[in-house]
Amino acid sequence: MNEQTNHQHADEIRQKVRDAYAEVAEADSNGSCCGEASSCCGVSDEAQINTIISSRLGYSQEDQNIVPDGADMGLGCGNPRAIASLNEGETVLDLGSGGGFDAFLAAQEVGAEGHVIGVDMTPTMISKARANAEKGKFTQVEFRLGEIEHLPVADNSIDVIISNCVINLSPDKSQVFREMYRVLKIGGRLAISDVVATTELPESMSNDPYLHSACVGGAALIGDLIEIMRQSGFEKVTIEPKDESREFIRDWVPGKNVEDFVLSATIEGVKER
Repeated sequence: MNEQTNHQHADEIRQKVRDAYAEVAEADSNGSCCGEASSCCGVSDEAQINTIISSRLGYSQEDQNIVPDGADMGLGCGNPRAIASLNEGETVLDLGSGGGFDAFLAAQEVGAEGHVIGVDMTPTMISKARANAEKGKFTQVEFRLGEIEHLPVADNSIDVIISNCVINLSPDKSQVFREMYRVLKIGGRLAISDVVATTELPESMSNDPYLHSACVGGAALIGDLIEIMRQSGFEKVTIEPKDESREFIRDWVPGKNVEDFVLSATIEGVKER
């Protein structure tokens, strides 16, 4: 593909993902985005189902009780806050913040003197998150409309970046990590949960728009992600796949054996200079 065709293809992917998540944000019940079952990216607005999903991803009942009703949408493939080691007063950026679940949990840890910024490319999701912030009186949390490839965030202003099952959806992961490096302070760190490919995806998967929105088709190989992160400037890069994630990944696209190709993983890195 030439450069213009590549840009058009990337824009088509972003629009399909945006449309899918807008559908989730607007759904009254049993909205579905990424998967045929309620999961990382197949979501139900029913609170009981979302509680079950979040429990499988490593969130406690206390976590779910802290956030406003409607913030936990069952989106995700892990719990990035579990590896973030957040401190009071820190500034946290949440990429693909959805209804605000992880942002609100981060706010509890950074306290009133901290600051949490959520970025999402779906206007309806931003509206939902802002309403949740007002409902929960989270005055130190704000939500900004934008793409993770072009973050509406100042240089060298963030202590920690968290993200939950979003980077796999981007058609330009190198640009995403360059942007993350730009906005982090020196010593700033990544604490990410995402889907990675453990083996090369067949073209039938990587070229399937549905599987891309299902957090599968756009997953990058672990070795490729490590190289992208290092080229972006990150050091102390670690990616740890979670074999136990096969259980819920299988539910995302039943009958396709996607769990043989992708796993949830924790992704960490530090901006040291």
